[in-house]
Amino acid sequence: MSTLVRPGFVVWLTGLPSSGKTTLAHALGRLLAERGIDAALLDSDELRRRLTPNPTYSDGERDGFYRTLAILAELLAAHGVNVLIAATAPKREHRQAARDRISRFAEVHVDCPPEVCRARDPKGLWRRADRGEINTLPGAGAPYEAPEAPEVRIDTSCRPVDAAAREILAQLDAQGFWA
Repeated sequence: MSTLVRPGFVVWLTGLPSSGKTTLAHALGRLLAERGIDAALLDSDELRRRLTPNPTYSDGERDGFYRTLAILAELLAAHGVNVLIAATAPKREHRQAARDRISRFAEVHVDCPPEVCRARDPKGLWRRADRGEINTLPGAGAPYEAPEAPEVRIDTSCRPVDAAAREILAQLDAQGFWA
């Protein structure tokens, strides 16, 4: 006898490097937990270390990585697991592929100007790009295609993380996303 599992949801937080995607995903996860909703976090930095231990950040490698990320989220959601994804996914097609495969999908644009991302820069990627050491950083040497119609757009340049996470919840609540 099989039981039907309600599909989980997937919320993909996308934005420039150092825009606050991972920090915001953790805060969103805490708020969901307060509501009794568990969610797994697929963080691109953590997964990239496991899936592509020596990344080149070529277009082909990125396409494969984000395709794999979308498939993982799809599989988890199909088994009733709620998923938060923190990943730049610089091409709209990366995120659209996930949207096409996942019935309960929301895209959150973590909108932050490059100059603020540069000032944050916890991994030193923007500094390296500015010195010409890397040319594959989305927003600095490589293109980043911002979402055209995300479910939520959140400016993280001057908003505290917890307030931004609460705003994401409120906007998704208003859209009936969790229902």
